[in-house]
Amino acid sequence: QVQLVESGGGLVQAGGSLRLSCAASGRTFSNYAMGWFRQAPGKEREIVSLINWNGARTYYSDSVKGRFTISRDNAKNTVYLQMTTLKPEDTADYYCAADRFYESTVYDYWGQGTQVTVSS
Repeated sequence: QVQLVESGGGLVQAGGSLRLSCAASGRTFSNYAMGWFRQAPGKEREIVSLINWNGARTYYSDSVKGRFTISRDNAKNTVYLQMTTLKPEDTADYYCAADRFYESTVYDYWGQGTQVTVSS
């Protein structure tokens, strides 16, 4: 089992920045690819960004490319999502997830989520 705990969400004005963190425990963190996903009210969950075990591979959805940066610190068992130039449409619950395989279509382990609200 992998336990994931997100933090760093909050209320921010449009154009502002936030950094989300996800602390992992339970298994060897560097064995897992990590991802950030989000779900806005009334919408389906969508992928935001992925990072492979050593950070050499990353993926961003078109909606966040150029504004968000995913990173990880395997020594601290933590993955981050730096969000800049935030827009009201970025408002959602953000979840981190872990899986043994970067290309997995369904990640195995999920955190409880952290809420991000961007005001216009």
